[in-house]
Amino acid sequence: MPDPRFLQIHFLAPYTAALLNRDDAGLAKRLPYGGHLRTRVSSQCLKRHWRLADDPHGLDRIDGAEPAYRSREIIGHKVLYPWAEGLEEAVLEPIREAMLTAVYGDKGTDKKSRQTLLLGEVEVSYLTAEAKRLVEDAAGDVQKAKEIANDWGKAHKANFKAMSENARLPAGLTGALFGRMVTSDPKANIEAPVHVAHAFTVHAEEAESDYFIAADDLAREEDTGADTIQETELTSGLFYGYVVVDIPGLLSNLGGDARLAGAALHNLVYLIAEVSPGAKLGSTAPYSRASFLMLEAGDRQPRSLAEAFRSPCAAETGQAVAALSNHLAALDAAYATGETRRIMSLANADVPEAERGTLADLASFAQGLPARIADRTA
Repeated sequence: MPDPRFLQIHFLAPYTAALLNRDDAGLAKRLPYGGHLRTRVSSQCLKRHWRLADDPHGLDRIDGAEPAYRSREIIGHKVLYPWAEGLEEAVLEPIREAMLTAVYGDKGTDKKSRQTLLLGEVEVSYLTAEAKRLVEDAAGDVQKAKEIANDWGKAHKANFKAMSENARLPAGLTGALFGRMVTSDPKANIEAPVHVAHAFTVHAEEAESDYFIAADDLAREEDTGADTIQETELTSGLFYGYVVVDIPGLLSNLGGDARLAGAALHNLVYLIAEVSPGAKLGSTAPYSRASFLMLEAGDRQPRSLAEAFRSPCAAETGQAVAALSNHLAALDAAYATGETRRIMSLANADVPEAERGTLADLASFAQGLPARIADRTA
């Protein structure tokens, strides 16, 4: 087996009569591919559901996984709440503004101009301690509060280093997996080792406009007609999804902790297979599980297998796996990159050079990869 520098995860997941991911018009997101429109689920939507999943394999269940918060309101909702409630506003305001500017940039005092930013618990704790110290130093003096807030702001503006000094996970496990971009301070950026493609249907889109009404339970006999008339879009499809993990990059973000990296990959495999993206939960119950999952570990540049579905295939797992396998065999013959493969499948179609197993088998395989990298670089 080659060094497992990259872990590639391919999946097929079926959904019926759902609206998984909407655009600004409330319609299903779409993608033109191979001369046909496909239904699409964005990578942002997928990642959000995986990282926030309330699940036995949720990322927050991992021992050592420090939390992180993605928001424009971290200062007000986490740093200053609830301890600062009731403090004199004139004293608190310059301290709040200094912290907003330090975290969100020059326009940070205007909520509409702030970047939605990810901060880890260690950074939130640092800011909270600093805010309490500044309030204490001000001692109720408004002018002094302005002066010390101004001095603090000059020292901390565009500088996250002090917040995360000696921190193992400055942006929590979420940041270590999916990265962080800070426009106000590029030095605080974290490179994402987990790369997620937009999922799309292996066939042409299947959609309909669903007309529905709401009836008034208290309507009188003479009140005829519906109380509310609306329309929504519903789609069905078999989606191909693709995820790549740069394992050395993940280890670097986790301070070389192979145990934590392995636990994160173990749970990520479960989340990809079992957690459904989806809006309209109450009216469509869009819960499904992957009907096919393939893991590949190798040391060559990753490659998507989306090309297998450039020509639409039937919305059936067996035929989709067959199309994927044919394309994979052609790639193997041309490139001979030698990835080690594990599959979980509800179809009987064969996959070239792949060992079959359960979801637990695949998750365990992924879990062991970081330790192999760590051992060889020790």
